[in-house]
Amino acid sequence: MKFTILGAGSSYTPELLDEMIVRRESLPIDELVLYDIDEKRLEIMTGFCRRYSQKRGFQVSIRGTMDLDDALYGAAFVDTQIRVGGNRQRVKDEKIPLKFGLIGQETTGAGGMMKAFRTIPVMLEVARQMEKSSPDGWIINYTNPAGLVTEALTRYTKANVAGFCSGGIFPKMWAKESMGISYERVQYDYIGLNHLNFISHITIDGRPVTEEEFELLARTNHDVGVEIQKLLGCLTSPYLQYYYKTQQRVEELKVKPQTRGEYVQDLEKIVFAGYADPENADIPQELYKRGGGGYSEVAMNFVNAVYNNLDTEMVVNVPNQGAVPFLPPEGVVEINCLVNRRGMSPLHKSYIPAPCWGLISEVKNYEMLAVEAAVEGSVTKMKQALLAHPLVREYSVVEKLVPELLEGSREYLPQFHLEKGQL
Repeated sequence: MKFTILGAGSSYTPELLDEMIVRRESLPIDELVLYDIDEKRLEIMTGFCRRYSQKRGFQVSIRGTMDLDDALYGAAFVDTQIRVGGNRQRVKDEKIPLKFGLIGQETTGAGGMMKAFRTIPVMLEVARQMEKSSPDGWIINYTNPAGLVTEALTRYTKANVAGFCSGGIFPKMWAKESMGISYERVQYDYIGLNHLNFISHITIDGRPVTEEEFELLARTNHDVGVEIQKLLGCLTSPYLQYYYKTQQRVEELKVKPQTRGEYVQDLEKIVFAGYADPENADIPQELYKRGGGGYSEVAMNFVNAVYNNLDTEMVVNVPNQGAVPFLPPEGVVEINCLVNRRGMSPLHKSYIPAPCWGLISEVKNYEMLAVEAAVEGSVTKMKQALLAHPLVREYSVVEKLVPELLEGSREYLPQFHLEKGQL
């Protein structure tokens, strides 16, 4: 089996390799191809992954390439984790909205939209090449904002795409942390969009959680807080903090000495020094300060379900197709699916917590407009998307914000045909 990682210069790549090693008996991966456009990071990561595998007795061919067709040709699975413009652009996504009193965050709100604008054209190129080079292969998309990227790929290409986020297993992680319960004992209904979802009907060993157990889980999701989740009657994505504590978070972000992107830039210097050490064959401990844990486990769960045709319930970003009755069929949602060799089958949602309907609809409205704006290079749809977004919405702010956002990412937005002096 050929497995390819696009954006292999990411500091997270060794976690994927580690998960492959754990599953070596059930997933016979014999070729691992690492692709990146940053030659130095690719060289460092290729060398480290070879040392890491050798130390653990994992017999796999590992090579790096900067040729996209070479990376994709014949690949059974392609994990995508690219960041167009790197963390330098992420910092702009965080800082520009804050100037206007808005949440500055890499996947949510105006900043998340700009990440989508830079990323979607590149990912469409990948998917269209995948149609030619490996039409039966699967793209496992972890590139953020995962929901918007997955929607663009499913609406505008015929490639096989599954969109993922580690958030789908967060309730299991919270149960393990707060109660010492193994993942397989915890089930739940999961409804919403990437980084905007709600978890209800939580059971342990098939029985509903008690009020005390619910509170333990809610307290573990400390970014949102127990009182908000008790009021809603369900658990939420940690990203709901930006919707339910908006002003508080804006003020906190304004006074922080560094944005999250600046912190990650500093941290990655230490992490990559560890990867570059020719005597080192272990993942630097500093990596675990980055967050984002669990994504490699989810990715390889999908590979296992598809490759071995094992019926597996997973949370996936997929076209709605009627699963959530009040959303358009082509809009991508993040929900429970049955996964096997046939792909993903969304599970219909007969129950959706009442306090969540409106917010899900609003943000889906924004997402669909933002995807169209990214593909068409439409400033009009960009403005419409921001007007639809509950974290922006103010017309006078949108008119001032849009030129700054476009200027900040000018070199990565060829679809907008931004001539000098146009903005």
